Amino acid sequence: MTTEKPKPVFSLITVTLNNLEGLKRTYESVAKQTRQNFEWIVIDGASTDGTVEYLIELQKKHEYLLYSSEEDDGIYHAMNDGIKASTGDYLLFLNAGDQLANPKILEKIEPYATKEPDFIYGDSLETSSTKKGKSFYKQAKRYKDMPWGMITHHQAMLYRRKLIRDYKLWYRQVYSIAADYDFTLRFLQNAKKITAISAPICIFESGGISQKKAFEGRRQQFIIRENLRLVPQGKNVGIFLAQSAVWYFRSLLPSLYERLKSGKSMI
Repeated sequence: MTTEKPKPVFSLITVTLNNLEGLKRTYESVAKQTRQNFEWIVIDGASTDGTVEYLIELQKKHEYLLYSSEEDDGIYHAMNDGIKASTGDYLLFLNAGDQLANPKILEKIEPYATKEPDFIYGDSLETSSTKKGKSFYKQAKRYKDMPWGMITHHQAMLYRRKLIRDYKLWYRQVYSIAADYDFTLRFLQNAKKITAISAPICIFESGGISQKKAFEGRRQQFIIRENLRLVPQGKNVGIFLAQSAVWYFRSLLPSLYERLKSGKSMI
């Protein structure tokens, strides 16, 4: 008689393309979790750097790993594929290079998940752009502040899969950089119960496309707010200008920005 495998609480979805070293860092943080209450879904865009061979070997050791490797239409197409493949109650997106904040974070989140909120989010750590091997703390904002931009890193947000399925929510690929912002806004419009956790959930690897093309990301966020009729046009312009000022300050004085943002020493 076979015992049916329990349904995972969490679906960890990792999108990658030719980033084997980053994927290894993500794997290490996943494998160290004290609770094996998850599935890890890796969507690879047909990498040629040894990623597939690495995943084949990992799958021999871990039943929780599912992966696919084929060409896709970009990061958000791959994330949608991850949603389709998921079976967990809550979805958490960790791109290759991103990590879970510590080995006990899923164990810490699980009691909150048993109360079945629609959305769970928390603080983040972000790798420093000025001090190699260090991270700075980024406290999450209130979810009601979403019109001003992402309230925390996307990797520190957990979405209830039932709500995604019920409302047929997908990442809109028309937004090449800010589709996660659009997705989260539309998700929260349908969410009834939201839980915030005062602890870092992820270690975000800085230097990705959202930071390399920050102006385009802000422009797309402006369009998203306009299309969703989130704020009056005048306020939308004000938000765009405020975001631009913060980014200019960060670009000009990155060390000071990181110290002020965290309010504490580097980790």
